[in-house]
Amino acid sequence: MRQLTVALAGLGSRGKDTYAKTAKLFPEKMKIVAIADIDPAKVAEVAREYDVPAQRCFSSAEELLAQDKLADLMFITTQDRQHVGHALPALKKGYDLLLEKPVSPKLEECRELLKTAQACGRKVVVCHVLRYTPFYTKLKEILDEGTIGDVVTVMGIENVGYWHQAHSFVRGNWRNSDNSSPMILQKCCHDMDLLLWLTNKTARSVSSFGSTYLFKEEMAPKGAALRCMDGCAAKAGCPFDAEKIYLTDERTGVEKGNTGWPCNILTLHPTPESVREAIEKGPYGRCVYHCDNNVVDHQVVNICMTDGSTISFTMSGFTEQNSRFTKFMGTMGEIVADLHANTIEVQRFGKAPEVIDVSRLSEDFSGHAGGDNRMVEEFLDMLIEGREPARSMTTLEQSMESHYIALAAEKSRLEGGRMVEMEEMRTGDL
Repeated sequence: MRQLTVALAGLGSRGKDTYAKTAKLFPEKMKIVAIADIDPAKVAEVAREYDVPAQRCFSSAEELLAQDKLADLMFITTQDRQHVGHALPALKKGYDLLLEKPVSPKLEECRELLKTAQACGRKVVVCHVLRYTPFYTKLKEILDEGTIGDVVTVMGIENVGYWHQAHSFVRGNWRNSDNSSPMILQKCCHDMDLLLWLTNKTARSVSSFGSTYLFKEEMAPKGAALRCMDGCAAKAGCPFDAEKIYLTDERTGVEKGNTGWPCNILTLHPTPESVREAIEKGPYGRCVYHCDNNVVDHQVVNICMTDGSTISFTMSGFTEQNSRFTKFMGTMGEIVADLHANTIEVQRFGKAPEVIDVSRLSEDFSGHAGGDNRMVEEFLDMLIEGREPARSMTTLEQSMESHYIALAAEKSRLEGGRMVEMEEMRTGDL
């Protein structure tokens, strides 16, 4: 078996803590030989862990890309608005790419990347990792068998989770679309991709509504301080309090033993002391009502498909769990797919329901419900064996459709819910 060499551009949560670790899971298939990040501490740590020589360690993706081709493929896990700027020169140098989603918040950049990848004859896989999970793989199998006939109506919801909304989209890197991406693209292009893939349908038109309802200054409770640790009078009753989320919460707090995400975003090696210092001084200790965020905290999207069927999708930051729930209604039955419960309930009309416990179908549910590791392995296998993409694997052309829908939804939202024709997004003048 041929071992592929990998250059890793970006050592954030996805690059350092997710994709780099697959080198240990599949050592016969991949080896990390070059790395780049603007944080020298992360570069040094990853270099030690994966035996990357000093001459292959770089202080930015740009510095890495200035070199001759150093590996067979590149994992690009930089910030949203950097993806295409890094992907284009990588393609031209001959790299195949694993590209973190979203591709770009700019429609013209999405089109340019697709055109360049085709011209260079390179493989680009966007990290729509949920396709590879046991849960959605099983759901796809059931739908493709025609179990509920033709799918006519779909209702989906992404439960972002109140603390995840506060962490990533109010205080964190994706809080402001001017610097990152619209919420419906950054968080929900997963969902747009899944809905198209699962139903085997194509979108014709899109409309959308949404806003920042809560996380703004005029909604701040009486006595709210600019920072959670600065004597905030509203602290006791505030679920978004940074001390609760990062220090004391049973699921996410470092004092309860959680040293992974989200605490490792605040500090490289989380301890109660280092996390407390981070929320006392850094951006993750800001009051959620006094940040520079502008992305929505709730949004609805309605999609009319080319065959006349419809999809309604909701994202909300006002939920307890971080999970997804989808109901498929067909001509012969219905399916309720609950990712949090890991169950798929199939109801054929006039028959007893069947409940499938997906937890019995696999032993690996780590990282996006088991999708992260499977996606990387399928990508490696495709390149090593020189074969066509596996059933779950998304091509760049397919990934573009999810981006076109998300960008159409944001365009509609900003224009008061105006219906946007998808052909306008695919080929229309910019």
